[in-house]
Amino acid sequence: MALTEAAMRALRGAAIPGLPPFSEKTRLLVVAPHPDDETIATGLLIQQVRAAGGDVRILLLTRGDNNPWPQRWLERRLRIGDADRRRWGQRRHAEMLQALQRLGLPASALESMGWPDMGLADCLLQPDAVAVSLLAAAISRFRPDLIALPSIDDRHPDHGAAHVLVRLALARQSDAPRLLTYLVHGQARDAGFIELGSPPGQVATKQMALTAHGSQMALSGRRMRLLAARPERYAAPASSSPVLPWRPPFWLLPWLRLSLVSTMGAQSWRWHDAPLSRDSRGDYWVSPAHGMAGQPQFARLASTLQSPWIFDHWGWCELQVDQPRA
Repeated sequence: MALTEAAMRALRGAAIPGLPPFSEKTRLLVVAPHPDDETIATGLLIQQVRAAGGDVRILLLTRGDNNPWPQRWLERRLRIGDADRRRWGQRRHAEMLQALQRLGLPASALESMGWPDMGLADCLLQPDAVAVSLLAAAISRFRPDLIALPSIDDRHPDHGAAHVLVRLALARQSDAPRLLTYLVHGQARDAGFIELGSPPGQVATKQMALTAHGSQMALSGRRMRLLAARPERYAAPASSSPVLPWRPPFWLLPWLRLSLVSTMGAQSWRWHDAPLSRDSRGDYWVSPAHGMAGQPQFARLASTLQSPWIFDHWGWCELQVDQPRA
């Protein structure tokens, strides 16, 4: 099968529209909330940077151990205790090392933060902001010029929180690297994106790397193959807005919490106690007194009602704090 022009450009390390050419000077950091995100979202990007002689580091945020249904299925157990979860996390870590090897990366390319699976939002909302400091230190050690990170529009709670963690970790850097956001779950609000070429050989390698994540393929193999088969598309971080993008229904308000995070830390309120104003068009605004001019700040809306559905309904947004309209 003949390669497309875009594929040939990628193999030669030539410029991809919207990106500088990859070369031996390229230092790519892939931020993966869980084992398998690196392959599904960036398997081609990793290969193309490596083919150009660049350096790649994978920063794994969680152990991927809070994944009960595949574990119950494969281990034939109902109850999962702490020791079981630790063992599952070790299994997923080993699978990820095998996947990275198939993508052409050594084990030394992986750095693990070990934070709780399905708990990144809780890490982010801690008042001491330790997670942000630790992440900033990890990024500084590698000194990337390109970071691939989850989109803020991703509806998995760990993915949206991972975006905010990275943005806050970079906030105080004077020479911030180029950011490419990727989306695994949900739809992006912004339409503009950069699409990588998909040489057949690299696509086959990516699918082979995906099979290394056997614990996840057991119950979700078809879905994961479909996710990995999509074109790899990246976007710049979404633009901020002074207006909250949500208009929750009145009946649900008693069970909603609004959280704000910035480089100064985190605050959370019940919806009725939050520092909100509403203009004549029905849009909600955060009081300027709770904002930081010139600093990145993010808002999260979440329900306190128990639900088997793990994905965020509202999620995160980047907030530009401003005076509300009359």
